[in-house]
Amino acid sequence: MLNLGTGSWPARRARRAPDRVALRHRDREITYGEVSERSTRLAHALAGLGVQSGARVAYLGRNHPAFVESMFAAHLLGAIFVPLSFRLAAPELDYMLGQSGAEVLIHAPECDTAVGGLVSYTGARVPLASAYEGLLAGGATEPIDVPLGLDDPALVLYTSGTTGLPKGTVLTHGNLAFNTLNMFVDVDIREDEVALVAAPLFHVAALNQLLLPTFMKGGTSVLMDGWDVDGCLDAIERHGVTWVFGVAAMFAGLARSPRWDAADLSSLRHVMSGGAPIPTSLIHRYQERGIVFCQGYGLTETAPGATFLGADGSVEKAGSAGTPCFFADVKVVRPDLSEAAPGEPGEVLISGPSVTPGYWDAPEATAAAFTADGWFRSGDVAFRDEDGHLTIVDRLKDMYISGGENVYPAEAEAVAAGHPAVAECAVVGVPDEKWGEAGAAFVVVRPGASLAPDDFRAFLRERLASYKVPGHVHLVEQLPRTGSGKVRKSTLRARYAATSGEPEGQRTTEP
Repeated sequence: MLNLGTGSWPARRARRAPDRVALRHRDREITYGEVSERSTRLAHALAGLGVQSGARVAYLGRNHPAFVESMFAAHLLGAIFVPLSFRLAAPELDYMLGQSGAEVLIHAPECDTAVGGLVSYTGARVPLASAYEGLLAGGATEPIDVPLGLDDPALVLYTSGTTGLPKGTVLTHGNLAFNTLNMFVDVDIREDEVALVAAPLFHVAALNQLLLPTFMKGGTSVLMDGWDVDGCLDAIERHGVTWVFGVAAMFAGLARSPRWDAADLSSLRHVMSGGAPIPTSLIHRYQERGIVFCQGYGLTETAPGATFLGADGSVEKAGSAGTPCFFADVKVVRPDLSEAAPGEPGEVLISGPSVTPGYWDAPEATAAAFTADGWFRSGDVAFRDEDGHLTIVDRLKDMYISGGENVYPAEAEAVAAGHPAVAECAVVGVPDEKWGEAGAAFVVVRPGASLAPDDFRAFLRERLASYKVPGHVHLVEQLPRTGSGKVRKSTLRARYAATSGEPEGQRTTEP
């Protein structure tokens, strides 16, 4: 084949095991042979709409087989796939579609309102409910083999946009391939793997850490429309799920379920998390059930794997993000870019074949993201122990300075997770007349529990230096999140500013 990219994967897998089930969605099963044929038909149909090599094809919707088929079809043509969050409003979508220059938008019924509100987008629209199957059925089955190399762009993935306008991260076919190879080294992925894809596929980890490695290996991916605790437990029992990826909030929700202790999790070999530091108390809940809890660290810009903590270190090094992936180099540096000593916090820099070449149509942002010698600047703070294991401390931009001391909110958040009444906690730095900045904690209380702010601070004070204890505590029903599930801390800072006159806004903890 001349196509060395991801678009060739369905045909390569189908020639080995065409009758093996590739995807399950609700009550539907799709084999590898069917994925190959349907992707080819769709590619011919997209070509009929004018899609050529280098064009952008966008997809908007929840997890669905059409997402996978659309991606492979675009890649068969040498086009670039642009997955979009179904949670976005029309103005946000207008910006991303315009900035990427998407020529075709395939969209699911649940997004019809947002699509109907588009103002600037003028490309072709393919509604999943009415036009998709007809378009696909009219496509030819003749094989397509557009020459494509590993350096050619495969995806444009938009960042969460926690500050400013989102940037479109470009990932090449080589980025995807090397990330998959890293997964094969770090996780014992088998041909009989059954992966539960409950996290959204527009997020880099669900797509590249779970679905694509499972697909290349020949396993089965069970696609869930969205995250649902009971649905997840049902799917594990019904399909014999062996492997799940999720963020900390998802795994915390499972462990809090009344069904947790009695649920049949015997098929589950390992779970994998990333995207934020994981409280060790949560990891231990899974280890107590005999489940290997693997952690990794990375970003959209690293496709995403940069470090990984596999089964061999999941107990002894619980809470660590592991060591660099096989095809990755990672270092921790001081502000002058000299390497930090073991135990010394610094910024994480990453290099390797899974690192993005840059941002779509944003040369200034691309230049700012790399050092002069080509290392990607993550913006994350971490330290290494004597064994080379990386522990993520926090985002550089989330750190605040209180009374001259650097404070990393993730540290207080991890301790707060151990309080029996706390379901979730997020801490941000806010202005303070005396100390420059102070911490403000936003706490979601577990159902049926109660929590007094003073008692919460006392709990933290027993476990943290006083300057790390948030001076303000706000009890909230839920935390605002980005499309990829990360806490939107800019919203919390704005919320604090709007309520700073309330009694709880008075600082009671001195550094």
